[in-house]
Amino acid sequence: MQTTTRSLLDDLRSFDKGGFFDLGHPLLNRIAESFVKAAGIGAIQAVSRGAYFTAIEGLDSGTGGLPAEISGASKKHRFRDLKGETNRKSLEAMVKNTGKESMQWGLAAGVYSGLTYGLKEARGSHDWKNSAVAGAITGVALALTSEDSSHEQIVECAITGAAISTAANLLAGIF
Repeated sequence: MQTTTRSLLDDLRSFDKGGFFDLGHPLLNRIAESFVKAAGIGAIQAVSRGAYFTAIEGLDSGTGGLPAEISGASKKHRFRDLKGETNRKSLEAMVKNTGKESMQWGLAAGVYSGLTYGLKEARGSHDWKNSAVAGAITGVALALTSEDSSHEQIVECAITGAAISTAANLLAGIF
């Protein structure tokens, strides 16, 4: 019996080939894979940020302190209930924030990926118009997941999403 050894790089390459999900339709597969990839990135980003602010707060309360620019920034962006201590309330706050950010990143990727695929199939072409519409709708979906979304914030996120995705689509042909 011969066994094969796969490296992490081999696993990551197979992830791009779409072998993890088979939900019966390419649209569903694409949405699920995009959601999982982006949710993982969102979780890593949230945990990293939490660790950073915990470390900054620990340095700030230690000897010498930090410069005002850095310590002021950490207090402005600090998570609610995350005190830089190892206690249950801080851990719960970090887990809750990580879950929320994972869902937001996954939602954005899934909605955008599904819309671009669906628009390509419906219109028969993939161009900047598909990207603009998908980006705008994704921006609206993200704005609606925030705790205090206003009409202005929803419109701003729609415009930003459309602009970023259109620019990415147009620049993709250049590079």
